[in-house]
Amino acid sequence: MKRNRVQFQKGLSPGKFLQRYGSEGPCEQAVFNARWPDGFRCPECGSRRHCRIRSRKLRQCNACHRQSSLVAGTILAATQLPLTVRLLAIHLLTQGQHGVSSLELARQLGVSRNTAWKVKHKLLPVLKERDERVPPGGIVQVDDAYRGGERSGGKRGRGAAGKTPFVAAVQVTAAGQPARMRLSSGAGLRKKTLAAWAGRHLQPGTEVHSDGPACFRGVAGAGCEHVPTVTGGGQRSCADSRFVRVNTMLGNVKQSLAGTCHSFDGKHLPRYLAEFRYRFNRRYDLEALVPRLLHASVRTPPMPYRLLTLAESCG
Repeated sequence: MKRNRVQFQKGLSPGKFLQRYGSEGPCEQAVFNARWPDGFRCPECGSRRHCRIRSRKLRQCNACHRQSSLVAGTILAATQLPLTVRLLAIHLLTQGQHGVSSLELARQLGVSRNTAWKVKHKLLPVLKERDERVPPGGIVQVDDAYRGGERSGGKRGRGAAGKTPFVAAVQVTAAGQPARMRLSSGAGLRKKTLAAWAGRHLQPGTEVHSDGPACFRGVAGAGCEHVPTVTGGGQRSCADSRFVRVNTMLGNVKQSLAGTCHSFDGKHLPRYLAEFRYRFNRRYDLEALVPRLLHASVRTPPMPYRLLTLAESCG
């Protein structure tokens, strides 16, 4: 049987990572190349003429005399951690199939759990924003799910207390293989919210396959072709070949969240969903994930701690 090229790719091993980013010098050069691929340009006036203040690791513009560090004005700013630690966090976040929890990240980086949490949650919004730019098209399987278990004596199913709804959409090829995915949490699964979701994430003309709930009819309002199928729920619906890709994806997502993170505040669910879908949509070249995320990080503005603790907007 022929091996799956994507599944059996090597990725960026710890040994390769240390060869490329094992000390501050190579890390500084990697950040510089990611931020200024065509050479330094002053963030204030745009001048290229500058000098280096090596004792403080700054670059000073010769025109306006503004001093700039490698990470100032980026999501990597406002931390005293060495660049080697920050790039190691990027490596751990992108290379594992199921991600890494804040507690495990703290052990791997040699920092406190709170520091690891802040490092991770500064990177997660970068993943989320970068992945919003490429909407899936063609044939898309859509289903809904909930994060959170049943509460004793509480309501079951849709609308139950303590559950956060989210939508999974998987683009499939003509051969039925998954190509890209979208995971989005929202305020509720209603026809109006699904119409707004489809308008943001799906291209007009997309053929959307879903099960029976009426809320999915909202995708037609975004110019999509809706193909509903009443499955009746239960195990039989999960085994339906028309939804096998999206059901498999939902199973993997739930297993990843439960096995890696165990427990987290539901307001941060969009970030954790973004972490999973970012890795899945870029699984074709695992070795490139570190430089790609570094490239995105130096183009994302800083995020202070007070914003990290706020609820993330729905995806």
